[in-house]
Amino acid sequence: MLKDFVKSTPPEADVLKQRLKEERAKLFGYQMKLKEARLPVMVIFEGWDAAGKGSVLGKVIKNIDPRFFQVATMDAPPTADQLRRPFLYRYFVEIPEAGKFKFFDTCWMKEVTDGVCRGTLSDKEYDARIRSINTTERQLTDNGYLVMKFFFHISMKEQKKRLSALKESKNTSWRVSEEDLWQNRHYDECLEIFDRYLNDTNRSNAPWYIIDAKEQKWAELQITQFLNQGIDTALKNSAYAVPILQNTFRMKQMPLLKDIPLDKEISDEEYKDELRKLQDELSELHNEIYRKKIPVVIAYEGWDAAGKGGNIKRITEALDPRGFIVHPIASPEPHEKARHYLWRFWNRLPKTGHIAIFDRTWYGRVMVERLEGFCSENDWQRAYNEMNEFEKELTDFGTVVIKFWVQIDSDTQLARFTDRQNTPEKQWKITDEDWRNREKWDLYEEAINEMLQKTSTSFAPWYVLESVDKKYARIKALKIVVERLKKACRKAE
Repeated sequence: MLKDFVKSTPPEADVLKQRLKEERAKLFGYQMKLKEARLPVMVIFEGWDAAGKGSVLGKVIKNIDPRFFQVATMDAPPTADQLRRPFLYRYFVEIPEAGKFKFFDTCWMKEVTDGVCRGTLSDKEYDARIRSINTTERQLTDNGYLVMKFFFHISMKEQKKRLSALKESKNTSWRVSEEDLWQNRHYDECLEIFDRYLNDTNRSNAPWYIIDAKEQKWAELQITQFLNQGIDTALKNSAYAVPILQNTFRMKQMPLLKDIPLDKEISDEEYKDELRKLQDELSELHNEIYRKKIPVVIAYEGWDAAGKGGNIKRITEALDPRGFIVHPIASPEPHEKARHYLWRFWNRLPKTGHIAIFDRTWYGRVMVERLEGFCSENDWQRAYNEMNEFEKELTDFGTVVIKFWVQIDSDTQLARFTDRQNTPEKQWKITDEDWRNREKWDLYEEAINEMLQKTSTSFAPWYVLESVDKKYARIKALKIVVERLKKACRKAE
């Protein structure tokens, strides 16, 4: 793209001034439309060092009410803590709220191209990151985000001139780093790397706009024009459904819930012996996964009163409290509802060597949100593939993902609900919503069956815990966790 870039001729000064005034006014006028349409806008500025990204950004945001935008500066290398999470973690947690702008002064491009320039990123790692970036940008745009990507282009001669001017003044010399000078000395090599990246990530849902950045006002006009065009198109397209993508992951065949026998049980004596033995094993494994820097996600879904809480308790009893956290997932808070539905789960990912246990998960999208009408049919139909992609991102990073469905029958649930209702110290566990959900048992069962069939992948399969006998379900869960962690530790040797 950069090699083929042909500069357009800037308009005369008075024409440029008038057009810039008109485009600034348009951008200012779009703010309330964005807010009303709840359209989140993610604007990414990339480009050559000294190309003027920061200066132009300062000009563009002057046309926007400061309540409607934020700026994220991502040019620093990832911190030690961020390196202990998946590559996209530090970027995904920064995505904008609905109805607002988020401007990124460099984003995921810089980390990737810097890695290629320094020789610290292999071709295989580069390809994996490109896939992750393209998948993420597509997920964002599929979920109603407008992603605008700008590359500030200047010549080697222009870059050298700007860096020299900055170095000459004691007030600006600090802005010139060794990295800036290295880039100018290796301009042609960097051009090849940048051009490859731009071509690899140029997609119709999130295309690149190459900006002639030699003159600041001309650069501002180009960006403001493109922004206005993008916003106008996004507002017009907001009513259209997004295509459902075909699943490309290998799946593990799952039985229908009605075909799962629930008569499995364990004696009290066997339960005590197995519990002690498995918890001792898990305790040792927790030390090993910490030493080998293996992150673990354990996800629980299941019927109300199925025994998720007791199951989780028997796992956490074996763990060092400094190395795990349990996330009870309730209805999303307003600031969570204002972002991509996976955002609140990206925020809760464990760092390497730690365990995150989710008491209810991202699968609410295809169960409660589907059945209660909290999202459109197009939203939940797309979500199966999006959640598979999310889990693939985690497992590619090295995360062990263990997903449990805790299964009981309708009669068992009724008996447990009744017991909770009639036992004062248990009444806090039962709500009117539980009874309402019970009335939709058949609809939920249909949704759960579809979820299990479409999201039990080879890398993140579902495990069904038969929980009419809670003790049996606890032992089964412990056995699965122990076996999966043992396998991960052997692989990490």
